[in-house]
Amino acid sequence: MFFASDNASPVPPQVMAALAEANQGYAMPYGNDPIMARVRARIRAIFEAPEAAVYLVATGTAANSLSLAIACPPWGAVFCHRQAHIEADECGAPEFYTGGAKLVLVDGAEGRMTPGALAAAIARTGGSVHGVQRGAVSITNATEAGTVYAPAAVAALTAAAGGLPCHMDGARFANALVASGATPAEMTWRAGIDILSFGGTKNGLLGVEAVVIFDPAKAWEFELRRKRAGHLFSKHRYLSAQMLAYLSDDLWLTLARDANAMAQRMAAGLAAAGVTCDHPVEANILFPRLPRAAHDRLHAAGAAYYPMEALTDDRPALARLVCSWSTTEAEVDAFLALVSG
Repeated sequence: MFFASDNASPVPPQVMAALAEANQGYAMPYGNDPIMARVRARIRAIFEAPEAAVYLVATGTAANSLSLAIACPPWGAVFCHRQAHIEADECGAPEFYTGGAKLVLVDGAEGRMTPGALAAAIARTGGSVHGVQRGAVSITNATEAGTVYAPAAVAALTAAAGGLPCHMDGARFANALVASGATPAEMTWRAGIDILSFGGTKNGLLGVEAVVIFDPAKAWEFELRRKRAGHLFSKHRYLSAQMLAYLSDDLWLTLARDANAMAQRMAAGLAAAGVTCDHPVEANILFPRLPRAAHDRLHAAGAAYYPMEALTDDRPALARLVCSWSTTEAEVDAFLALVSG
């Protein structure tokens, strides 16, 4: 019963097999391997973006931070939701890699910015040499609350951005995509997204993320920043092999559907047990309020998840549960049985 994070899931056998195959013989380093050429072509086809620049890095923090570095100058502001991963979980890396850009936090229910709140934050910024200038917007999809922006909601935010470059933190992009029913193009460049951090690690990969730059004019700067930051892998083929396996036969979508389906099974079981969640369950993350006795039973049984509040009395306490591609029905049902007592 492991629901602490999808980061902790095993790697699908198709990906491990691809790594073993890539390990045969020699291949040119630094992204010049033939597998990377296939990855680039596949991502361009999936996103209906034949001119897009595609690069691989090993972590989501690198993908987000390097993406923002080509979108926002050091004296600029990056507008993001108050709960965004770049604000809460990246140890100042976006500020570091941009050379000092400031994150300006935007409120919004269920982890989602609203166009009005974003426009107001942008309007309050810039205009004087004494403050940071308007730089870029970063949208997290799926959000840290486990909710999803549909393409129309993304387009409303990019319109509110007023021409600022727009980045999407897509660490759980696949989960958001299958939940929305949209195409990759509809969720990104057709909705006004300029740069996408296309996640793999949270959806089953050993460790690789793609940066998809829909304006190829920014490609050379990204290459330079990636190298200077120490994120250009020498034995790059092992990143390429993971990503190609991920994209082959729509594995990335299958993995995300499996994770989302287990979250829906969990949500239905919690509702049947009278447990409420703080946010709608739209992707693969849940935030239920569990009774103290349920927490005690779960902990005694070794269930892994994150309590979000101290267990100081008998009131229901918030928890975060994350389902992964490898979560089974048996794990969900065992967790629910303990919740019900």
